[in-house]
Amino acid sequence: MDTEARARRIKLLVFDVDGVLTAGQLLFGPDGEALKIFHAHDGLGINAAHRAGLKTAVITGRESAMVKRRGAELSMTEVCQGAHDKIAHLERLLEKHSLNPDEVAYTGDDLNDLAAMRRVGLACAVANAAPEVKAAAHYVTGRAGGDGAVREIVELVLKAQGKWPAVVESYLCPAGEGPRQ
Repeated sequence: MDTEARARRIKLLVFDVDGVLTAGQLLFGPDGEALKIFHAHDGLGINAAHRAGLKTAVITGRESAMVKRRGAELSMTEVCQGAHDKIAHLERLLEKHSLNPDEVAYTGDDLNDLAAMRRVGLACAVANAAPEVKAAAHYVTGRAGGDGAVREIVELVLKAQGKWPAVVESYLCPAGEGPRQ
């Protein structure tokens, strides 16, 4: 099955955080708090996915107040932190949202994402992912993690589903009015 056919089935977009929603660098503040840099294009992409009726989630092995805050800012459907067994968290998401694996896209960048990528209908890797992760992916972005790769995946899915023009139109309307017909 080709990438576009896989993308047409997607109802839930799941992303790793470090290396996907961020560039993967770990920055610690003077009090030991983890700081993360997120790309605005990725945030708008997640917002666009929601406008199109898709659910979004992150599954990350680390615990971070910044991830919790960003997930809340973006109204993400699920924020799974401290996920040392990413596949177990993915299985819980499938059950909770009554989804089949082929209705889920997972984006990763490193070896700890491989099991989840092999479980879903659309496995994506960012441009700077580990070679093994790229080899396991149905789609590899042109953009690096933390540099708009998430937005690229959202656009891929929404265009395959024929929802992209309506989403773009929704940004042209004053708040609360909905898309112009």
